[in-house]
Amino acid sequence: MPDARLDALKLWVNSMPDINSISIDPASADASFRRYFRVSEQHRTMIVMDAPPEKEDIQPFIEIAQRLQQQDVHVPHIMAIESDQGFLLLEDLGHIDYLDHLKVINADSLYQDAINSLLHIQSADSTGLPEYNQDLLLSEMQLFTTWFLNIHLNIELTTEEQNNLDSVYQALAVNALEQPTTFTHRDYHSRNLMLTDINNPGVIDFQDAVKGPLSYDLVSLLRDCYIAWPNEQIEQWQALYLNKYLEQNPENNISKKQFSIWFDLMGVQRHLKAIGIFSRLSHRDAKHGYLGDIPRTLAYITSIGKQPHYTLLTPLLDIIKRYDIEARVK
Repeated sequence: MPDARLDALKLWVNSMPDINSISIDPASADASFRRYFRVSEQHRTMIVMDAPPEKEDIQPFIEIAQRLQQQDVHVPHIMAIESDQGFLLLEDLGHIDYLDHLKVINADSLYQDAINSLLHIQSADSTGLPEYNQDLLLSEMQLFTTWFLNIHLNIELTTEEQNNLDSVYQALAVNALEQPTTFTHRDYHSRNLMLTDINNPGVIDFQDAVKGPLSYDLVSLLRDCYIAWPNEQIEQWQALYLNKYLEQNPENNISKKQFSIWFDLMGVQRHLKAIGIFSRLSHRDAKHGYLGDIPRTLAYITSIGKQPHYTLLTPLLDIIKRYDIEARVK
């Protein structure tokens, strides 16, 4: 099938006087409309981002990359820009992401690197970033209702069930909004962290950054939708992060107990959103591979909800049990 955008991309790359490309091959795609291609020369490789202007705006990527570079976060260096067509030529951070490389033997070292990088991200300038406000938090959780319950599982909640679920959503939004705000990557997980020899990890997919809750990126990293770790290990990494954060921000008097509550409930909010997005990707965009990540993501929610001090999640767990949802997604 003809691909006019790929033809235009190749023409743009090959028009650059200092590039003599040997090949331009698919590198990856993500959950958006963006595509990535790897440009290969004899002694180097580069990445070209293809972001159709009518679907994706490349300006946030450019602006966020500049802010993160100022904090020594290892994001791709932007080598060339073609704004009208939505093309960016980027430094190649390699082809090995954390998800492909993580093992028990190296996890502690890699997560320490990722936590250090996260602290650098959180020190970046968040001026002018969109606010992770109540409307956005609630709209994200509604994806769970619409795309997962209604469309994917064909479940129509009763009015009482929907009201009870909405009360859970409201409580989760309150938990998020009571936290200190910081520069938030918003998708800080194993598929967006690249293994690099220098200043590990390389960080990608940051263009949707917001000013958001303190615990958001950490729970995205440690309770990853794509890989799970024992709770004891997660608690150790969580403590490592909090200790380092408080060393850098002594004015924020946050107890371990308070942060743990923020972390747990922030994770439930994020995982509800993720399950909704995975379902939408399948039913709207024919990207069905993400459905395999729903059982792991749902397990995080039920695990937190079963803890006796999180009774605010009981209506959510009642729905999951009543409609036998865990069994239906296996």
